Amino acid sequence: MSTLNVAGRDLALDEDGYLSDLRDWSEEVAEALARREELELSVEHWEILRLLREFHAQFQLSPATRPLVKYVALKLGPEKGNSPHLNRLFKGSPAKLAAKLAGLPKPTNCL
Repeated sequence: MSTLNVAGRDLALDEDGYLSDLRDWSEEVAEALARREELELSVEHWEILRLLREFHAQFQLSPATRPLVKYVALKLGPEKGNSPHLNRLFKGSPAKLAAKLAGLPKPTNCL
């Protein structure tokens, strides 16, 4: 198990780099996780991360790619709720990487 140091606190990560305790998440933690992925979070990234957290609060799970695309299209419109847009933002693995940055568990049907 590895850790992520944010503001002097060591936060536990699982073997895939996801937060072990979802309560440890903050925007500062998301930024630190993004740096580990060599990603700079933009306004567009934050829109998706906030939506993912909303989805998780409502359904208690992290969506796989298809449900994520549908949910984003429902909430933000088809210009943002499509695979090419999400793949561009999240390096070709939007469900896994976005869930990680949002402090959520790895989607169960993602390898």
